[in-house]
Amino acid sequence: MRTGVIAVLRAADARLYEPVVKALAESGVLCIELTMTTPGTIEILPQVIAAVPEAEIGVGTVLTAHDARAALGAGARFLVSPTVSPEVIDIADSFGAAIYPGALTPTEVHAAWERGATAVKVFPAMSVGSDYVRQLAGPLPHLLTLPSGGVTLEEIPEWIRAGCIAVSLGGPLIGDAFTGGSLDALKERARRALAGVVKGKAV
Repeated sequence: MRTGVIAVLRAADARLYEPVVKALAESGVLCIELTMTTPGTIEILPQVIAAVPEAEIGVGTVLTAHDARAALGAGARFLVSPTVSPEVIDIADSFGAAIYPGALTPTEVHAAWERGATAVKVFPAMSVGSDYVRQLAGPLPHLLTLPSGGVTLEEIPEWIRAGCIAVSLGGPLIGDAFTGGSLDALKERARRALAGVVKGKAV
């Protein structure tokens, strides 16, 4: 999270993760989310962590207590969920791991924060835009938020200026890296993403 970018990886098979994770880490994107929708994620997680020790690797699309325990037991540094599950938040807290639950309405966002979210993932972000976060900050200035779902590289500065602590990027960052695309092109997108965070913080 320290670089302001969380890379979200979804692949046809978890065995495809490692080269992409390495490329991201080499480019400076060190917070990487491996998703439960990718077959084999929990099984491959320890191997990926060992291969890229400089990265902070977590697990996303965590919906159940069982998946939360499995991910944390396999070494995940943080959990991400598209929803607010009090049980998942509590389990992450018991492991001392960061937890980023997904929420959209003010009621959901506040409930996630009150339950113990490290930061609240505003999801799906493309449906509301960065000004929504500015509006939330009026009555809820203590919230820490990050957008996820449809955030483009070009929009990163806007979200950071709106007050988000980081951005969560899937397709716009990863592109075709899992289907034969250039890892050099991935590294360039990663550098653009990090530059977008810096730009957003500079204003």
